[in-house]
Amino acid sequence: MNKISIFNQVGETIEELSEVEKVLYKAMEKEKLDDTSFNVIIVDNNYIHELNNTYRNIDRETDVITFALEDEDTLVIGGDERILGDIYISIDKARSQAQEYGHGLLRELAFLAVHGFYHLLGYDHMTKKDEEIMFKKQDEILEEYGITR
Repeated sequence: MNKISIFNQVGETIEELSEVEKVLYKAMEKEKLDDTSFNVIIVDNNYIHELNNTYRNIDRETDVITFALEDEDTLVIGGDERILGDIYISIDKARSQAQEYGHGLLRELAFLAVHGFYHLLGYDHMTKKDEEIMFKKQDEILEEYGITR
C-alpha cells in the first residue's frame, strides 16, 4: 500500500493540502508504484532558504526542494517498502507564485508537489530533453486530475 505523509510546519490551516494529497496518489497510481512512501513538508521561506543554502549552497529561498533517498547508493532499508524521500514546499513561495502566474493556490501547490514527486523518482530538468519528459508527466497528472492554470 502506498503512503504519503504531509507535515504542515507553518502553524496555519492549508485546506488545499487534502486535494494535493489526492493528486499525488493519482501520480503514484499512474507510475504504477506499490508499497511506496514519501513525505511532503510545508515550510516557510526562512526554513526553505536555510535548506537551500545548507544543502545546495544557494543563498535564497526556493519553491520546492527534494531529498531523494534513492540518490544515496549506500542507503540500505529493510523490508519491501520503497521510501522515496522528502519534498519540502515553501507555502510563502507557493502563494506568491500563484498570484504571479494568475492561478489559485491549489494549482501551485499541486504543481510543486508533483514536480517534487518526479524529482524523487529521479527525473530532472537539466537538459531540454529531460525537461520535456518531466514536464509532460507533470502536466498529464494535473490535467487528468482537472487542475489547470
